[in-house]
Amino acid sequence: MATPFITTDRQAREADDAIAELDRALSSEQAIRSIVEGLPQEVVEGVRRALNTERHERAALLRAYQHARSGDFSLLKEQAGNDPGAFLIVARIMRGLSQKDLARRLGLREQAVQRWEAEKYRSISLSNFQKVAQSLGVRWQMQDVAPADRSWPPVYDVTKADLTKVLRHARENGWLETSDASDENATATLIRYVGDHVNRYGTPSLLRTGLNVVDRTHDWSLLSWKAQVTRRAEAIIADAKPKYRPINVAWLIDLVRLSQFDDGPKRAVSFLVEHGIVLVAEPQIPGMSVDGAAFLIDDVPVIGMTLLRDTVDNFWFTLLHEVAHVILHYRTGLSSGFFDDVTLPDVDEFEIEANQFAGNLLIPDEIWSRSPARIAKMPDPVEKLANRLGISPAIIFGRIRMERDDYSIFSNKIGRGTVRKQLLNTD
Repeated sequence: MATPFITTDRQAREADDAIAELDRALSSEQAIRSIVEGLPQEVVEGVRRALNTERHERAALLRAYQHARSGDFSLLKEQAGNDPGAFLIVARIMRGLSQKDLARRLGLREQAVQRWEAEKYRSISLSNFQKVAQSLGVRWQMQDVAPADRSWPPVYDVTKADLTKVLRHARENGWLETSDASDENATATLIRYVGDHVNRYGTPSLLRTGLNVVDRTHDWSLLSWKAQVTRRAEAIIADAKPKYRPINVAWLIDLVRLSQFDDGPKRAVSFLVEHGIVLVAEPQIPGMSVDGAAFLIDDVPVIGMTLLRDTVDNFWFTLLHEVAHVILHYRTGLSSGFFDDVTLPDVDEFEIEANQFAGNLLIPDEIWSRSPARIAKMPDPVEKLANRLGISPAIIFGRIRMERDDYSIFSNKIGRGTVRKQLLNTD
């Protein structure tokens, strides 16, 4: 996982350039208008808030690094928290060493230290971890802990039924290698996948579904699903090397217009990668009740979708809901992740913002409130509005069904059974 603070002069220069770019964008109405051209006003306000947050957070990261370079390490230590790997990075900076300097001390290439620090030393062996610590003059003192806290990785309370369910799903969906033919080998592989994932990325602490925000830290199905989405996303990131730029949002309207095409969902996958976001469709494990998720791998936003409801309207609303989390909450929650059931009532301000953002991107409130399609009983007004907005009519039919709480109407107009076959290997 990427370090949550600036650790090199190069990163500091990049942050300084990014802050200057954000300042220019936020300096006037004309400047912001050039960034959000074509987007509904309700969406523009959300983008403006997100850019202000991005500017504030980048400035805080840069300030901490600048203070550290001047001998005040308090802010940098605070950003590092209690993470041992992050502490090693801070220790290097406190010693006045560059990554190249540390590599020389260790007899390694600079790229090795760069890779270790990018992962906060997550993948390093214990012996190499100790070598780095000794080279930096860091001594570790083990504190006595309660018996319940002595196991690492964390022990999960997984029932045999849960394990069997996930194992069956893994086999049916191609998670495992041919060498994992036996239940024993397959189970060991699954446990290793989840354990490695938790060691690198932690656990999805909150599942924002239902009327309450529910603790899902030890939800075996959710952890297994997220680990698989992450493994697939990592392969895409390694190949495509996407770069997400928070200041670039003009592409949102083009994403929405892809809904007009029969193969719009498939096009959305490659389109999002071009703009720094990885979209992975992975069927949910039975019982999860998750439509979509948004989280970070390093600094790359990842969207996972289960396609639980195989309809065009649900796909596009869920996708735009998760994209909204990326745009609006890149610095204020995406590192923890969002795991959503979009059919249930709003949970908190993050979900309310994401729902409003997605809804207005698809059908701006100002247009919807005045359109005869809102009260239509026949398809014609709906299809005319869809043509005007440049979106799939299925999206509007789906909204009508939801607002009227009548799912018996227009049931043949929402593109049922057309998305999974595009995004999932159903052979």
